[in-house]
Amino acid sequence: MVAKFQEDNGTSSVASSPLQVFSTMSLTRPTLISSPSSPFKDLKPEERGLYLIHLLLTCANHVASGSLQNANAALEQLSLLSSPEGDTMQRVAAYFTEALANRILKSWPGLYKALNATQTRTSNVSEEVHVRRLFFDMFPILKVSYLLTNRAILEAMEGEKMVHVIDLDASEPAQWLALIQAFNSRPEGPPHLRITGVHPHKEVLDQMAHRLTEEAEKLDIPFQFNPVVSSLESLNVDQLRVKTGEALAVSSVLQLHNFLASSDDDFLRKNGYSLSGDSASSFPLPNSGRIDRFLNAMWSLSPKIMVVTEQDSDHNGSTLMERLLESLYTYAALFDCLEAKVPRTCQDRIKVEKMFFGEEIKNIIACEGSERRERHEKLEKWSQRIDLAGFGNVPLSYFAMLQARRLLQGYGFDGYILKEESGCAVICWQDRPLYSVSAWRCRK
Repeated sequence: MVAKFQEDNGTSSVASSPLQVFSTMSLTRPTLISSPSSPFKDLKPEERGLYLIHLLLTCANHVASGSLQNANAALEQLSLLSSPEGDTMQRVAAYFTEALANRILKSWPGLYKALNATQTRTSNVSEEVHVRRLFFDMFPILKVSYLLTNRAILEAMEGEKMVHVIDLDASEPAQWLALIQAFNSRPEGPPHLRITGVHPHKEVLDQMAHRLTEEAEKLDIPFQFNPVVSSLESLNVDQLRVKTGEALAVSSVLQLHNFLASSDDDFLRKNGYSLSGDSASSFPLPNSGRIDRFLNAMWSLSPKIMVVTEQDSDHNGSTLMERLLESLYTYAALFDCLEAKVPRTCQDRIKVEKMFFGEEIKNIIACEGSERRERHEKLEKWSQRIDLAGFGNVPLSYFAMLQARRLLQGYGFDGYILKEESGCAVICWQDRPLYSVSAWRCRK
């Protein structure tokens, strides 16, 4: 992986990512390294990065072993050297430092609850939607996901006169505006289109309904929007109102991993299996798990196509050290993407890093059990799960992949790569896989 670092004089230079060098280091027994002879700020960017990585690993090792005094010493150094407004690794380290501190606090429930007792827990829906939109604008990830999803739907629905699309996270109308326009360009004319949007907040669905209905009326396309105000966890399949004679498509963007936050960990441990290391790819997937029940429910609807976008990362290990190592690589790559594109002082960049990635990091590192929802897994694992639920893979077409690569090339700079893996797409920053897109149909 190659990272672009900004020097103090405002110019940019290309240097090896500290993670690239770090991958060759021994990780078995991290120890607190003494302060460098020269001031931290005078170190080269990759040297600063390596120092911060080593401190993070040292701190995590102390947290995992319960050595709180040593963990506190490491946190003190990290707090001085990391910064949410610094270079790539300083920014990444700032959020991992916060997450590790949060994990320590959670080990003292009384203290944790007392510190958070007066904090307001209300969710700012408009702010969440705004940050999601910033992620859409700053990264090509969702653009590629939407393009590949729409292409798979269009190809599966060729010749169909009644099409029903279920969006399991109806927060971004851009995807379906593009699909409506694409259906309007079909040689045989557009189908009767119905979109069911699932989202926990009514105001988000109302905005989407307005945008999509307006576009459909402008193009004179027969269209209905079915809003379902519900979280996915509490969704009743009957609310989706699937009708006989409809050709059904399902779109899931960054949603399925939340279903892994259940008692599956306890089931596996009781039966002598591990969720870590190489064994993770071969452990049995219990039918009682929430993810299995949800996928089985989707299968029962007999969709012609189901397209799944997920983080292509292994952040569901059973130990803190496993999750920290894997997530450190992933989020350093994601922060690297922004470093190459967006100024460090940009407030929108800081919002995305803090409210989007920072919250994910905190959940991966600080939480356990059902509270740990950001359980990202690799494409291989998702393929296994979806296959066991009765779906067969539908390879993404050459034309879809070509369009997606052109989108990436037109995004403004080098760095993003789209790889094909067993008929699926993997979106990478340099050589680091970040997100996957896969298409599936029911096996009868």
